[in-house]
Amino acid sequence: MTDLFAARAQMAMSLAFHILFAVVGMAMPLLMVIAERLHQRRGDAVYRELAERWSKGTAIMFAVGAVSGTVLSFELGLLWPHFMAFAGPIIGMPFSLEGFAFFLEAIFLGIFLYGRDRVPPLAHLLAGVMVLASGTASAVFVLCANAWMNTPTGYTLGAGGEVVDVDPFAAMWNPASLSEVLHMTSAAFAAVGFAVAGIHAAMLLRGGRRELHRPALRIALTVGAVFALLQPITGDLAAKHVAEHQPIKLAAMEAHFDSERGAPFRIFGWPDEQAEETRYAIEVPYVLSFLAHGDPHAEVKGLKEFPREQRPPVAVVHVAFQIMVGCGLVMIAVASLGAAFAARRRALPDWYLRLLVVSAPLGVIAIEAGWTVTEVGRQPWVIQGVLRTADAVTPMPHLVVPFAAFTALYVVLGVTVLVLLRRVVFAAEVPAHVPVGMSSETSREVAR
Repeated sequence: MTDLFAARAQMAMSLAFHILFAVVGMAMPLLMVIAERLHQRRGDAVYRELAERWSKGTAIMFAVGAVSGTVLSFELGLLWPHFMAFAGPIIGMPFSLEGFAFFLEAIFLGIFLYGRDRVPPLAHLLAGVMVLASGTASAVFVLCANAWMNTPTGYTLGAGGEVVDVDPFAAMWNPASLSEVLHMTSAAFAAVGFAVAGIHAAMLLRGGRRELHRPALRIALTVGAVFALLQPITGDLAAKHVAEHQPIKLAAMEAHFDSERGAPFRIFGWPDEQAEETRYAIEVPYVLSFLAHGDPHAEVKGLKEFPREQRPPVAVVHVAFQIMVGCGLVMIAVASLGAAFAARRRALPDWYLRLLVVSAPLGVIAIEAGWTVTEVGRQPWVIQGVLRTADAVTPMPHLVVPFAAFTALYVVLGVTVLVLLRRVVFAAEVPAHVPVGMSSETSREVAR
């Protein structure tokens, strides 16, 4: 394993691990705020219990996310010093603002967790809203910094190659910011909604407390379905942006080697980068041209237009893109079924609950695949057209050692999270109003 590969693998692993906690920090507060609002409005103790359970889960994920996020910040400096030397003065502002939003999230999460019955109900609810706002803002600032790596703006280069005339606002709100922020935030809310809905569907299938898990499922599925149905809109915006600003990434996403008008959209297929062709694909004529440019007869540039040394790993990008789209389409179908049941005011049948359980991880898989497309599709550049990844890595040798050490750290953290969630959030399935000492059989009767 080369040092460059070890550095890239460590960064990829860290991002893939941290993003799980980042999406929970963005979207989970919405569920607990909805539950808290319903409790205050209806006075139903079940919604209070839901808000408390979900806030405890959010706190666990927030704590571990803080650890993995801190590791990432150190890795940027230790593994990629040349990147930070160049980009630091330009994108330092969104990273600073992300830290400010992080502290706000921690403060208001503490108020929401420990302020119940100690602060007025409205203040308690507003604390939850602030957790939602600051958690989302934190992610938005990081997304803006990442978007800058795809479309670097807000600076000029001096005669000696140094960065001058930095405009931090132009850098933060670069051409890729809007599409990346919209697509990622909607993906986060959809993924968390489906994941939580799947968990509560599993609890119902196992005979859990219906008075708790049915409203929980209703809230989570509504959030997941709404944002899943919005994904095609944000995805279309992102695709058109990529077609305009990163045509080589679009070509890799679609394994599109030859420039042509009326370019087809490829379903499946395996790209042969040596022969420069894609085998076994199902081609839908004109669709790629329409999706990329809004014109079914528009020309789409192929990979052959670019030197081989500037192309990303086509197979990785294409397969990841197919996984992302496939997961998204399944989520849309499941969401549409749920909407149909809701419109007819019909109870969710067991087969649909099983479908929700199977669909629970699809949003997270789609997010991981989407980030693979974003990052691998930009290679060999760490800053598109400006700085190559190979030139940004540290000269320090033996990078396989920290890669192995941090892999072990993430395994330990992952196991810890699962244990804590099981003990704290998914505690005994006994209704809050069942007296201590009541038998399990009697408690199930009460639950029914």
